Amino acid sequence: MKSPVATVLLTGAGGSASANVLDSLNLAPEPIAVIGADLSPVRLHLSKATKRFLLPRFSDPHYMEFLNNALNRLSVDVLHPQPDPEVTYLSANRKKVNASLFLPSNEAIELAQDKAAFAAAMTSAGVSTPSSLDFSSFDDVYERTASLLETNEKVWIRARQGAGSRAALPVSTPQQAVSWIEWWSEERNLHPADFMAAEFLPGREFAYQSIWQNGVLIAGQARERLEYLYGFLSPSGQSSTPATARTVTEPVVDETAQKAILAVDDTPNGVYCVDLKTSADGIPKVTEINAGRFFTTSNFFSHAGLNMPWMSIKAALGDELTPLGSSPLEPDLYWIRMVDMGYKLVQKDDLENWVFPEAN
Repeated sequence: MKSPVATVLLTGAGGSASANVLDSLNLAPEPIAVIGADLSPVRLHLSKATKRFLLPRFSDPHYMEFLNNALNRLSVDVLHPQPDPEVTYLSANRKKVNASLFLPSNEAIELAQDKAAFAAAMTSAGVSTPSSLDFSSFDDVYERTASLLETNEKVWIRARQGAGSRAALPVSTPQQAVSWIEWWSEERNLHPADFMAAEFLPGREFAYQSIWQNGVLIAGQARERLEYLYGFLSPSGQSSTPATARTVTEPVVDETAQKAILAVDDTPNGVYCVDLKTSADGIPKVTEINAGRFFTTSNFFSHAGLNMPWMSIKAALGDELTPLGSSPLEPDLYWIRMVDMGYKLVQKDDLENWVFPEAN
């Protein structure tokens, strides 16, 4: 067996997003030793990393000391944080980390994390985004939701920070918005300022995953989310985590996503994942950017032949990547997944090509 070309520490190893990064790294053409770390002693049992250990929460005052001791002791070459809170913390403290990181600028990560500030930046740059307003009080919630409802049948209420449609709800009256935020205020100690309202977009939903190096787009690929994991259990009917997705070649989606990324950082470096949804008239609008980490289903593209997690490790090691451009994968490759059933890449022609079995 060949010796590994690098040792990678993957955080959030007990979660599905990190598990799919690990799956991608296991598909790499060269062997990589992957060590998994997580703050949950329970979920860490699910990781398939060759070595695993517990990390304290990033807010622990001894987190950095513990992390660097582990990086040194395990001879880690590259650290890949996957959960957003760790990406943000390690970005701000990147000079203290005793391993290579491949992250966007700290300013870009902070901007992408705040959805209200991000929406303002997109508007300033002329990027198509849903009309949105932030709040500072419950009076604002009522009045500003009412103003958006004058031109929209529904308004999307969501938390300013967090992934996976956190605290999100489509509402059709201002009072619904107030009641929703009141519940989060009373039960989860959030404030109206932690929320924002946006135009509810009824059309197709796209996710654009990309990797950049020193301002150059190395690869960018869009997929369309078709069905959601347990979307029927949420008030909105979606969860941002697809059960079925397909590759697409949509130049306007690619161009809009790239324009949004360049508005966040004029010299992008690292991983940028853009969520877009279309309006009733079919215009794709950017809803958010996740900077510094991959979408949950990063291994979809890896199984199709575009292994961005592996590319990110090579970049962290100092390799100059070869640009592949936008939409290098063929369209209509389907990625089907379900809890406890794994995942599968399926060609369009095979999607419904079933023959009833003959009787014995």
